[in-house]
This record gives sequence, C-alpha cells and structure tokens, in this order.
Amino acid sequence: MEGLGTHLIAELFNCNEEVLNDVRKVEEVMMAAAELSKATIIQPFFHKFSPYGISGVVVIAESHLTIHTWPEHGYAAVDVFTCGDCDFQIAMDHIKNELEAERCSIFQFQRGILPEKSNFKDVISFMEVENAGYIE
Repeated sequence: MEGLGTHLIAELFNCNEEVLNDVRKVEEVMMAAAELSKATIIQPFFHKFSPYGISGVVVIAESHLTIHTWPEHGYAAVDVFTCGDCDFQIAMDHIKNELEAERCSIFQFQRGILPEKSNFKDVISFMEVENAGYIE
C-alpha cells in the first residue's frame, strides 16, 4: 500500500558526545544529509541549549529532516520525512556515520495513506503490522 511519503524515525545510541553538542557540526551533518539525498533545501534552523543539547530542522521541499540531541546520554533522535524521490537511506547512513553512532534503530512508516485507496481498518493494520518495521 502506497502513501504520500516515507517517514524514518531513528534512535542513535552511543554517539560522539562532542559532536552531539557542537551546533555547527550537527547543522553541517544534517545539511550534508539533505544534499546527499538530493532533497531541495528550503531553510535550516538549529538551536543549542544550555548547558548541552541541540534541536534542529532542515526544511526541504519534500518535507523535513530533524534532530534532537542529548550529548550527556550519547543519544540523538532523528526524523527524515520525504514525499519526493529523495534517497532517505543515504541521508540516514550519513547521519549515523558522522555522529559516530555505535547502534542505530530505524523505524519506517508510510504516511498519507489515502482513504479512497484503503478502508480505515486496512490503514491501522498496515501501520501496526506491515509498516512499523525495524531496521538495524
């Protein structure tokens, strides 16, 4: 069953804590991921919290890439949502490598499954069974 877009939700563990707390580096990583995926970048915005942690978004014509970091735990939460022909897997590989994550769990969902193409029961089943996949 096809939707309007693909949404990856990634949990990155045991990342480089210094990288996770460097707002310039995190922005560079996310912008490069968007570029590598062939997304059309609209605008980035990144904010560094005190004493640590970063939240950021790269708005792309095809949707967005977001990141939230917890350097004190070596953890980053990343979303990549695309509704175009972007290569989201190359974006995630780049982010994982640049943050030096030792472990990464990625959940992939189809978004925007239109009612005229499926009944509500099928959408729920699809999301719970077929589409809540685990990739490592």
